[in-house]
Amino acid sequence: MSISNSQTGDNHSNRSGDDSTKRGSASESRPGKVAGLSFRRSGTLYWFKTNNLKIRPGQFVVAETEKGPDIGQVVYVEDAVPPNRPGATKSLQRKADRQDFQRRRQLHEKARRTLKTAERKVAEHGLEMKLVRAEYTLDGHHLTILFTADARVDFRELVRDLAATFHCHIELHQIGVRDEAKIIGGLGPCGQPLCCQRFLREFEPVGIRLAKDQDLPLNPEKISGVCDRLMCCLRYEEEVYSTARDKLPKVGDQINTPQGPGKVVDRHLLKREITVDIGQEQTVSLPAADVRATDDNTNQQN
Repeated sequence: MSISNSQTGDNHSNRSGDDSTKRGSASESRPGKVAGLSFRRSGTLYWFKTNNLKIRPGQFVVAETEKGPDIGQVVYVEDAVPPNRPGATKSLQRKADRQDFQRRRQLHEKARRTLKTAERKVAEHGLEMKLVRAEYTLDGHHLTILFTADARVDFRELVRDLAATFHCHIELHQIGVRDEAKIIGGLGPCGQPLCCQRFLREFEPVGIRLAKDQDLPLNPEKISGVCDRLMCCLRYEEEVYSTARDKLPKVGDQINTPQGPGKVVDRHLLKREITVDIGQEQTVSLPAADVRATDDNTNQQN
């Protein structure tokens, strides 16, 4: 049995396998030297030697992982592992067939039953931990149980109890709340399925400064996701907001409008609009293209 108590997910700063950078054609089947696999929907990429197996993105294969054989989906086929990625030390075994998928479905059902039994064991041991998911390798010899907890947990006795109950190699792995949301899924404040489950393979740091730069209200309820952390979209949408900011006058700038000179009192970045005080307690909202800076603002910028 092995014990893993590492925190994951809330502090990832590196980006793996950006799907916007297309490597290899989806219709291409070729014997590349390495393949990038994902074992969960939008999961982290792991690189494997192909052993000259002809595969293409989108196909499912059986790979020999550190825990044992498992089914993964091919995302990339390359001649070498991309820079700053862990090297490929394990190999692909074969393309997944009907029996492999049937075996995986059986193991998923078994994992659900296993999780309920494990939850009872946690209660018996009086441990403050929340079990999120149980996963078996394809051979059924290795069981990984993912959990969250507010602090580190001494679960050594629990592991021994679980090993005696399930008769396989047991690993307990502590994850962060962002990982939990990615696994469970749900709808974000925008009404769309969670970005982390749909397409984000790894988490990047998100700071309150991003919300300020995007002129968003600094109300935690407005800018937090279902995981109670700042929303991931604040990070990957920053470039859009940054470009919009550069093209709009700043709040406080004096500008000329079709209605006469005025002062910028608000900006609507995504609409490319500004609200201008034109005097006599009147404000107008205008497209940025309809205004121009006064000579004073132009001189200040120069």
